[in-house]
Amino acid sequence: LTGAQDGSVRMFEWGHAQQITCFRSGGNSRVTRMRFNYQGNKFGIVDADGYISLYQTNWKCCPLTGTSPKPYLTWQCHNKTANDFVFISSSSLIATAGLSSDNRNICLWDTLVSPTNTLVHAFICHDSGATVLAYAPKHQLLLSGGRKGFTCVIDLRQKQQQQLLQSHDSPVKAIAVDPTEEYFVTGSAE
Repeated sequence: LTGAQDGSVRMFEWGHAQQITCFRSGGNSRVTRMRFNYQGNKFGIVDADGYISLYQTNWKCCPLTGTSPKPYLTWQCHNKTANDFVFISSSSLIATAGLSSDNRNICLWDTLVSPTNTLVHAFICHDSGATVLAYAPKHQLLLSGGRKGFTCVIDLRQKQQQQLLQSHDSPVKAIAVDPTEEYFVTGSAE
C-alpha cells in the first residue's frame, strides 16, 4: 500500500508489475499515515486536512467499469491536520494524533456508534500538535509524541494521562514498543 504527496493511495501485490487497485486518486490532501488493522482486512489513512478514511482491503477494481473503491467510513478527526492513528485492539476503536484548534490533539473514536457520538474521549496534550502514536495492547497504553519533543503516556483503561516526558528538543517522529512492552523507544527530527 502506498500513499503520496498528491493524496493518491494505491495497492500493489507481489508478482504483479502494476497496481491492483487505486483506492484514492491524486488531487486529494497529502497522505500523512497509513496503517493496516491487526487482521489485515482493513486499512486506514489520515491526511493533512485532518480526515481519516477506512477501507476494506479485499476490494478489487472492476476493469470494465473502472469504479474505484470508496471508504466505508470517513470523518474529520482533527480540524487542522491528522498526523497518525492506530487501531486499538479491534478495528472499531481508533486513536488519532494531530492538531486541533481546541488542543484535543489525541482523540479516541468508536466507529460502531452513531456519527454524532463517535468521539469517545479527547486528550488535551501536546499543545502544538501530536505527531506520532504507538499502542501497547497488553498494558492498554497509548504513547504519543509531540512537536515540542514531549512523549505522553495515556492509560486507556482509566482514560487519563499517566506521564509526560521531555524526550527530545525537536519533534518526536517515531515511537516503537518492544514485544514484551517493558520498554519503548522514541526518535526525533534531529
